Amino acid sequence: MLQQDSNDDTEDVSLFDAEEETTNRSKKSKVRHPVASFFHLFFRVSAIVVYLLCELFNTSFIACMVTIILLLSCDFWAVKNVTGRLMVGLRWWNHIDEDGKSHWVFEARKASSPESKTVSEAESRIFWLGLITCPVLWVIFAFSALFSFRIKWLAVVIMGVVLQGANLYGYIRCKVGNRKNLTSMATSYLGKQFLRQDGSPLSLRLFGVSST
Repeated sequence: MLQQDSNDDTEDVSLFDAEEETTNRSKKSKVRHPVASFFHLFFRVSAIVVYLLCELFNTSFIACMVTIILLLSCDFWAVKNVTGRLMVGLRWWNHIDEDGKSHWVFEARKASSPESKTVSEAESRIFWLGLITCPVLWVIFAFSALFSFRIKWLAVVIMGVVLQGANLYGYIRCKVGNRKNLTSMATSYLGKQFLRQDGSPLSLRLFGVSST
């Protein structure tokens, strides 16, 4: 009669751990809000395309200006009130208290909340790529209009810089926290870059780092 060895070291392993990990990764890599992701890029990209086409074909300035401003306004509202909250869990707004004072509020979803754990990495990339790239393009258009003396287009381009730059600033504040955190992060980054480029004893002393 065979005897089973009861002293074998065994370990209970869940057969579904790997499957759960794979499922979580696939969820993070998928676009969970396709409509929000589409309109996050649609209005701002459309405004840039209309601006370039109007410059290329010399169409009616009034029609182009109205179309671009409408697209920029729709983009500002959609990004500020919808796409930021759905795609990355960030939100900012302004409210006036009983004393008539204006207060700016910058919120970020808590990292411990269940919703934050299911934030899609693909959506996050789409959100930040569109949020950062388009204002940079409007700044380039502003310098181009200024140096080529196209003054009538300068007002339209400045509108693009202001509206899209406001959303960029607001969501950066939501992401990094208050203004002190933003300043300390910038100072820390510049200090590391300075130390990396210049490792001389003088620069090390300036930042309180020992050379030994």
